[in-house]
Amino acid sequence: MSTASVELRRCHGIEEFRACVALQKEVWNFTDAELVPLRMFVVADKVGGQVMGAFDGDVMVGFALSVPGTRTGHVYLHSHMLAVRKDHRNSGLGRRLKLMQREDAMARGIELIEWTFDPLEIKNAYLNLERLGAIARRYNINQYGITSSPLQGGLPSDRLIAEWWLKSKRVETLLEAGKNPAIQAESSISVPAQIYDWKAAAETRAKAQQVQERNREQFLRSFSHGLAVLGYERDAEGNGKFLLGRWDEKWSYASEA
Repeated sequence: MSTASVELRRCHGIEEFRACVALQKEVWNFTDAELVPLRMFVVADKVGGQVMGAFDGDVMVGFALSVPGTRTGHVYLHSHMLAVRKDHRNSGLGRRLKLMQREDAMARGIELIEWTFDPLEIKNAYLNLERLGAIARRYNINQYGITSSPLQGGLPSDRLIAEWWLKSKRVETLLEAGKNPAIQAESSISVPAQIYDWKAAAETRAKAQQVQERNREQFLRSFSHGLAVLGYERDAEGNGKFLLGRWDEKWSYASEA
């Protein structure tokens, strides 16, 4: 599907924030108790966060929600949610929303956006690492507890933390040349293409959990040794592979390069 006719802009007003809540429910199918409430979208808009919407005519087909944070004396944005309706996925709309977040952040002097993502989600990992140029060097075990979303498959909500250094040479090279700079991979961590089917069925969920636990151990060990996720590969069968190497701190804040 072409997204050329889809308009991206900031959301304003209660009704557009309500549309974000409704789309969140549609995409993740959370119980009401686990939904990010309307008030959070309102607050994010008021305190320096971002509520970006994608509209196909009058219909919201995607949104991105972020809130401000601080680390080591620097302001950054934590992108808490990015949702795209099923009939608009695989069209580049998610990437367009992220790039809109980047443009807005840089205009305000913000150089870092972070978000969490499920290491078992192959397409999302590829977007984050290869299409946006994020890196990852932190791993949180069961960050949100066992959630009601079918997408989680009843597994612990383990998450990698994506760091998107907006002015880094890595990101700028990717956006200019269409690919990440070459990396020296020291190790890799694999995710089988069957992971989605294994999570979806009760009789095979144990296989998915075995992959999660094996990869969790490998991520934690690799990060403790100073490695970072710098790349991602997908083969013809749809299997995914994280590529880990050394991240130089001077590639982070431009003012500290």
